[in-house]
Amino acid sequence: METMTKEKQKVENKKSVKMTGAKAIVECLIAEGVDLLYGYPGGTIMPVYDEFYKYQDKLHHVLTRHEQGAIHAAQGYARVSGKVGVAIATSGPGATNLITGITDAQIDSTPIVCITGQVGSHLLGSDAFQETDIVSISTPVTKWNYQITKVSEIPEVLAKAFYIARSGRPGPVLIDVTKDAQFDELDFEYIKCEKIRSYTPIPQMDIAQVKAAAELINKAKKPFIIFGQGVVLANAEEELKSLIEKADIPAASTLLGLSALPTDHDFNMGMVGMHGHYAPNVLTNDCDVLIAIGMRFDDRVTGNLETYAKQAKVIHFDIDPSEIDKNVKTDVAVLGTVKETLLELLPLIHSNTNKEWHHKFIDLHKIEYEKIIHPQTNPTSDKLTMAEVINLINKETKGDAIIASDVGQNQMFASRYANFNRSRSVVTSGGLGTMGFCLPASIGAKMGAPEREVVAIIGDGGFQMTIQELGTILQTKVPVKIVVLNNEFLGMVRQWQEMFFDKRYASTVMTNPDFIKIVEGYGIEAKKVDKREDLKDAVAKMIASKDSYFLEVIVEKEGNVFPMIPTGATVSDIRLK
Repeated sequence: METMTKEKQKVENKKSVKMTGAKAIVECLIAEGVDLLYGYPGGTIMPVYDEFYKYQDKLHHVLTRHEQGAIHAAQGYARVSGKVGVAIATSGPGATNLITGITDAQIDSTPIVCITGQVGSHLLGSDAFQETDIVSISTPVTKWNYQITKVSEIPEVLAKAFYIARSGRPGPVLIDVTKDAQFDELDFEYIKCEKIRSYTPIPQMDIAQVKAAAELINKAKKPFIIFGQGVVLANAEEELKSLIEKADIPAASTLLGLSALPTDHDFNMGMVGMHGHYAPNVLTNDCDVLIAIGMRFDDRVTGNLETYAKQAKVIHFDIDPSEIDKNVKTDVAVLGTVKETLLELLPLIHSNTNKEWHHKFIDLHKIEYEKIIHPQTNPTSDKLTMAEVINLINKETKGDAIIASDVGQNQMFASRYANFNRSRSVVTSGGLGTMGFCLPASIGAKMGAPEREVVAIIGDGGFQMTIQELGTILQTKVPVKIVVLNNEFLGMVRQWQEMFFDKRYASTVMTNPDFIKIVEGYGIEAKKVDKREDLKDAVAKMIASKDSYFLEVIVEKEGNVFPMIPTGATVSDIRLK
């Protein structure tokens, strides 16, 4: 009798409910644990928005001021929360306005589900009003996409979308839904997707490769670790730290991996790459075993591949088989989530000491500190520097803030000088380098981690690319701290023009508006600083504020970011001036 009752309950639980496709989409989102999403309404997605209106107690929709703002906000939310970000838009220009953010999410492995409306299925291919083939457009920059033309497809397709976005190496998924599919009815039943035939998100770990990696590490005299965002995505921060400490290995980060290891950890040697730290770049070409963990050997990290780490045995830990040997030839490849592979590796690793090798890093860091870091953070000129602004933010936040940054000099100064005590503290556009990313992404980051301070570091150029998202802050009252480092230039392009184009500043001089008036027009407290004696108190007031706050700092016009690896140069040719 008891067995029959249980079977009867199973059948009753599986009973479907009749509803429209629009309502089904909302029910799918709720079933996937979504309680916050970003978007902008329009004609072909209006049925779904009508359902949002009825579900306000369960689902919070944030109206951004542009679809690009919606996708970047979803990215910021996903980066700090570890959840899937959701963005929604109408067809045509609404959908195409998502493409930059989708591309950004694809390159930076950010889990996003985008839902776009589409004209009725009978109008497809007719060049109807606001019809665009967004599936074809987005195919190269999504992990998966699909167009729903029949209402019955909605539950299964959305379940797959969330599974694909979050599983394995995360990424963006786009689902396009015709308007008739939103209006039509179905017998709704939602079953979460846990497996897709022919899709293997996590490759099988090869224990022999783990053992081979351990053998190389144990024999190494000058081992060096470069870790990336894969450590954060796999929640492998403790495993990374254990490996570093047990084997006494100096380590450095990629841009997106920065907060995986606390900045002040004794073995954290800084950041590699074009504007990374001096010691880890130079000594990449001196180590005997290079251990890459959850990073992809991007060209901004490697410089000239013909001269990159040729003396070293290379071990590559990664979840994505396509990254192995793509840029750098690997001697040992360990596939799988880096948390699982590092857990398998750790018992095989011998305790070790590499004092002389560590001292090489320390000696080179002293050179960088004396020539670059100290002069930037303690300038003798009356002109304010970006580095000293970041340094003061460090002191006020004690390294516990989430630092969002835009792209350009502001990004490099933020990544070089900000302190990160906690993981998931870096929100920036890595592989695509999207100007305008920071302001909307910082909004999403604050909503994804409301208990944490979020400071947005932006240049005057990037700020104006998505300045309209101040309206989102006005409407939501999200307390983001915004710092615009204003040098009245497109700073990074200007630096290249100075160094490689004989100071021909073609189209990089910025004539800016009165930012304070604009920001105050959005109801945000604002202050402008151009003198050193006013800077400390201004930063302290900003961080202490319980509301959103805008601080504009007038910095030196022709300040440069150093060290720098010129394009085409080797990492060991990094320039200090």
